[in-house]
Amino acid sequence: MADPYVVDVPLRWSDMDAYGHVNNVQYLRLLEDARVIGFREWFPGRPALLDEGIVVTRHAIEYRAPLTYRPDPVEVAMWVTSVHGAGFDLGYVVRDPAGVGEATYAVAETGLALYDFATSRPRRLEPQAREQLAAHTGEAVAFRWNRR
Repeated sequence: MADPYVVDVPLRWSDMDAYGHVNNVQYLRLLEDARVIGFREWFPGRPALLDEGIVVTRHAIEYRAPLTYRPDPVEVAMWVTSVHGAGFDLGYVVRDPAGVGEATYAVAETGLALYDFATSRPRRLEPQAREQLAAHTGEAVAFRWNRR
């Protein structure tokens, strides 16, 4: 199993809702920010992976603790959980960085598909992309609701 890719993602004041914590919808932005930064590093010299067309097919998020605004970023750990013909799944943990705290705020999974916008059809993963994704493959996301 590969070590997760870890990126610090800053919180925005506007991420908070009327209840004083980061709104559930904003977690998707945190995951997206981590994904875009991660893909640039995972696929060096190939920013076209994002430009050529990749779409989100699904999200699953399990919230573990309330997250309130603070100047310190959150840490998003990200890894590949599965690879298939035209796409792959990513797992995430949103947590405190070392030295800030020990809380885990959420675990999540995103399904992604390569998509050709010119033809409105899915694209197959190329062998080189499969190899890059394999280097970041880890365990399935440990959702608590899967254990019920």
